[in-house]
This record gives sequence, C-alpha cells and structure tokens, in this order.
Amino acid sequence: MKAIEKIIERASALNGTVVLPEGMDARVIVAACSCVDRKICTPVVLGTPEEIAEAEAKAGLSLVERGIKTIDYTLGDAELEQAYLEAWNAKESRKPPEKQKIIDLATAQKTLRTRRIYFGGMMVKLGRVDGLVAGSIASTGDMLRAAFHTLGTQKGVKTASSCFIMDLKAPTPSGDSVLAFGDCAVIPNPTAEQLVDIGLSTAQTYRDLTGNEPRVAFLSFSTKGSAAGELVEKVQKAVELAKPVFAEKGIAMDGELQFDAAIVPSVGQLKNPSGAIQGNANVFIFPDLQAGNIGYKIAQRLGGAVAIGPNLQGLAKAMNDLSRGCSAEDIVGTICVTLLQAESKKGAK
Repeated sequence: MKAIEKIIERASALNGTVVLPEGMDARVIVAACSCVDRKICTPVVLGTPEEIAEAEAKAGLSLVERGIKTIDYTLGDAELEQAYLEAWNAKESRKPPEKQKIIDLATAQKTLRTRRIYFGGMMVKLGRVDGLVAGSIASTGDMLRAAFHTLGTQKGVKTASSCFIMDLKAPTPSGDSVLAFGDCAVIPNPTAEQLVDIGLSTAQTYRDLTGNEPRVAFLSFSTKGSAAGELVEKVQKAVELAKPVFAEKGIAMDGELQFDAAIVPSVGQLKNPSGAIQGNANVFIFPDLQAGNIGYKIAQRLGGAVAIGPNLQGLAKAMNDLSRGCSAEDIVGTICVTLLQAESKKGAK
C-alpha cells in the first residue's frame, strides 16, 4: 500500500473535522464531497453563497445534498473575533512598548471578515474543527501569516517549518520505504537553533504520518569534522544543541553527516563508526532551504519518489498549505495529513 493510501486509511478512522476556507474553488468542492462520499471526515467550507454556488456549478456537485456545512465568513462571528482580539493583544503585550501593535475590536472584526484563512484559523484555535487546509488559491506567505497570527507555535518549539514525506520507488539500503525531508519550503537559512526545532518537528511529523520511529540525520557536506568552515559549524552547533533534547524525547539522531553516510549502512559504518546513525536514517534535516528544496526534487524527479507535502509543522494546532496547482485528490490527501497531525496534538496535551 502506498504511503498516502495508508495516511488516508488511518485518518478515516478518526471521524475528524476540517475547515476548507477556499469555497470559491471548484477543486475544494470536489474534495469536500469526496471526503463525505468516502466517509473520510466532516468538512466545513467557507465562502459567500455566491462564491460557493459558482464553484458548485463548475464542479457539478452540491454540498447541501451531502449535508456539508458552509459558513459565510464575511458576516462575522463575535466569539471568533473576540478571541482573535485577545490573542493578538496578549502576544503584543509581551513585546517592548515601542514595538507593540495593539488592535481594537473593529480591527479584529475587519480582519476575520475579509481574510478567510484567519477566520478558519480561529475556528481551529477554538476547537470548532480539528484542522485547516487551504492554499489552492492563497499564497504560502498568506498561509504562514495566518498560521502565526491565529495558532502560533506549539509548546517547546519556536519555529514553524515544513517537511515532505517521500514515498520511495524502492527501499533504502537499510529497508525504509518512506522518508521525511525537512525543511524544504519555509525557512530559507535557518540558524542552528532553528535546525533543532526543524529536526524535532520533522521527527514528530514522520511518526504521526507513518507510524514509524524516526531516526534523524542532520546533513552537511561534512561527516563528523571531515570538512570545516562556517556552513559546517552551523550544523555542528545544531547537533550539540539537539543532543540533550532528542535524548530526553527518546529520538535517535546524529550529525553532521553527508547524505551517503546517513543512508547507506556500509558508508555510515566506514565514515561514522561510533555514530548513533550509521546509514539507517529515515528523517533528513537539510542545512538550508536551497539544499532541502533541491534534494526533494532530485528524489522526486530522478528517483521516482512521491513527495507528500509540504506539510506544515511546529504549529500549536493542525494547519496545512496546498500547492496552487493541486488536484482535488491532493486536497483530500492533505486533509488526511492534517487530521493525523491534529490527533497527535490532542494526545500531546
């Protein structure tokens, strides 16, 4: 069974709910109907009646016939708006006075009545739904801003990031068929401290979506000091910072490692004979976005791997971004990823 099929199967058992803010997109209508028809979850679709009617006509499907709830976010919601106001101002109050941007209720109302992703994010924050999926129309930047301003990051993590789940055409030399690559979509040049957060979040995402235990490699063009320089030193610092945190959580990790030492046992044993990871990693943390984005696309385009993502991670609650070129089935898959992440966050409370 393919990785995405397993994700859909596991998510379908959760009886979850997800908000889909982009109700003006026919692909969203198709995905929402598919989720109900296949008994995957209960979707809630945001949009004005006119937007939804037009999208339904393009899709040739009816939400109301399937009992799918729709919400016109432009009409406002007093509870969500008050919660947004309080959360925003509480966050601002922790900044130095000269940097604070305190807002009033009118501003909170305008934000939620004009920015559908923010409205949906507050639904997730207040527990009305388990997660949010959007981005078929909204940009990644819009998605991230909405995530930061409504959900924030999870306890113990300061950095929101992303990862791809890579469903391989053939297993690795150590027998893994599914890997995780992070961060490949969000943070251009992470600090050592941010790499630690990315490593922790990617390990958790891997566990949530595959059910397997993560073995994390922090990648570089150096293996345990075989090369030197500023770029290597950043990864080395990240590894030193990560060691006690990963040990406390019982997650296997090692670094700095070249990719071959991380994924080929014979090379790992040769280059890293006393290491915790000797060619058997299944979670790979790239030193920056250029390396991560290039790496996953090489695996996808030359290696034939299926890339599931980018999956947002490190957020307080579950929210995921879509490619603007996504299909309706891609949206269904991302909904299922989001539901599994949401279930994990419930269990972590």
